[in-house]
Amino acid sequence: MQVDPRVSARIARRSQAIDGLFRTFCAVCTWTGIAILFLLIGKIVYEGFSGLDMGFLTSFPSRHVERAGLKAAIMGSVWLMGIVALFAVPVGVCAAIYLEEYGKAGRVSNFLETNISNLAGVPSIVYGILGLAIFVRTMHMGNSVLAGGLTLALLVLPVIIVSAREAIRAVPPGHRTASYALGASKWQTTWKVVLPSALPGVLTGVILSLSRAMGETAPLILVGAASYIASTPASPMDRYTALPIQIYDWASRPQADFRDLAASGIIVLLVVLFLMNAVAIFLRQRFLSRLKG
Repeated sequence: MQVDPRVSARIARRSQAIDGLFRTFCAVCTWTGIAILFLLIGKIVYEGFSGLDMGFLTSFPSRHVERAGLKAAIMGSVWLMGIVALFAVPVGVCAAIYLEEYGKAGRVSNFLETNISNLAGVPSIVYGILGLAIFVRTMHMGNSVLAGGLTLALLVLPVIIVSAREAIRAVPPGHRTASYALGASKWQTTWKVVLPSALPGVLTGVILSLSRAMGETAPLILVGAASYIASTPASPMDRYTALPIQIYDWASRPQADFRDLAASGIIVLLVVLFLMNAVAIFLRQRFLSRLKG
């Protein structure tokens, strides 16, 4: 049956008009979000930039605004990230290798995959409750930096597993086949062929997961991170604070000067997160270029 050319032209014009409207709508939504983000960042920089100096980074918290600083929070965050990396990264990467390379397809594998994916989307407050029940009360770690680090490790572990599995899955099957054809074992193929090829994606997922842990507040509040402490941790069992906790404490105070301090702390936290993401991009591009070379 022949279609009337006028009808075809009308349908084509309508499709083009709808396509143009949808594209415009998406562009407006995108630029609106970007504009709001820049307004928020601009407001924070305007309020907090004047308070940034070496004294602010090297001083302990104080009830006097002019003497308050982030030293305890910075060192506490360094301890937390070290503990998270020490426990979550090896466990997460090894779990991803096992599930992707050694695990057999079946009900158990499907059950694990479903639960890991679900755990990656669980609100952080739930992990705080879990950390409070297991590490603080059951294992009697108290309000230590070790309890906080292990809680954050549980928080980012599913994300590391999922991202590492995706990176390993992206390795072409031909790499494995060629390795087996040369007489390599399963372990040799995984260690010398699959992992080097998947390393850019694994590192990116790990650093982005650590960035998420760096900005979490709710789990640390539940496991007892101090909002005011004038010392830095000397061992994993010492008390601690962290950048998000210190910022939250300053922002919740009624004095305007402390809110300006909170803005300065937010700038420091944003710079740290930006640097971590920049490192992830740099490592990814470097390893990709090395693999291509």
